[in-house]
Amino acid sequence: MEPTKVQSEGGLNVTLTIRLLMHGKEVGSIIGKKGETVKKMREESGARINISEGNCPERIVTITGPTDAIFKAFAMIAYKFEEDIINSMSNSPATSKPPVTLRLVVPASQCGSLIGKGGSKIKEMRESTGAQVQVAGDMLPNSTERAVTISGTPEAIIQCVKQICVVMLEMISVFGLERPRPQSPPKGATIPYRPKPASTPVIFSGGQAYTIQGQYAIPHPDQLTKLHQLAMQQTPFTPLGQTTPAFPGLDASPPASTHELTIPNDLIGCIIGRQGTKINEIRQMSGAQIKIANAMEGSSERQITITGTPANISLAQYLINARFRDVAAMWSDPSSMSTS
Repeated sequence: MEPTKVQSEGGLNVTLTIRLLMHGKEVGSIIGKKGETVKKMREESGARINISEGNCPERIVTITGPTDAIFKAFAMIAYKFEEDIINSMSNSPATSKPPVTLRLVVPASQCGSLIGKGGSKIKEMRESTGAQVQVAGDMLPNSTERAVTISGTPEAIIQCVKQICVVMLEMISVFGLERPRPQSPPKGATIPYRPKPASTPVIFSGGQAYTIQGQYAIPHPDQLTKLHQLAMQQTPFTPLGQTTPAFPGLDASPPASTHELTIPNDLIGCIIGRQGTKINEIRQMSGAQIKIANAMEGSSERQITITGTPANISLAQYLINARFRDVAAMWSDPSSMSTS
């Protein structure tokens, strides 16, 4: 959340950029049928409302404009969410209406000013607006930002957002202020939070690779299917659930080779999985033998040894890298994994 322009023309006009974190269902609500709802919000509020692209469980909604436009946009979003809650309760036995909840994304360097000394500022916001405000203790994955969750009635949320903007703008008051007072300048460059795309499970059946989309299995691109078929044809080991060859002396498979990977200790768990489920899946799918060395005292890394045909090894490496991509907070660039 940053001020981008300050002008004085018969008063103070501040242009803000505020980012919200929303789930897919919330994003769908503010977009509306054929984009009609968000179009109306843009036109009536005067704010620019942009929604991040991508197949992600979470999306970033960026609202930019003068303070008046920002607050109008927030009001429209809050009232829309309240409408959704009321509609959902029509078919529910619940009698008490849950609060509207919005999540702001704020640079961690500014959260101290938002909380105040001994929590005084955030306590003041809660008491004066009636909204519940929570600042996340941890930063969002791969960023220097934190989520600030606001819950309450639309009116309480709007008042709370105004007070948060006051703090973030380093001002005594958004309206009628003659000059700014430095309070919470961002320290250093902010690394913005970017939601991770939803991972798509891959399964193999009948020599074909499939991705799971909803309730359907969609054939995967040919490259992975061919790699899987080649690995299964050439594997010198017996994959799980298969019997040994009828004529073991006539095995024309290429000789097995070995490849080693070095993985940081704190990432090895995402490869092994709970009770070894993930590593066993990779072994079964690739047909390779995969051994993980025990942790060595004083070492921050573990060695993974992959044994099999070139096709086995290639598929195992692909699946290991895919596993890293599925763990956004742990591994943002699988290609940086060191090999030997």
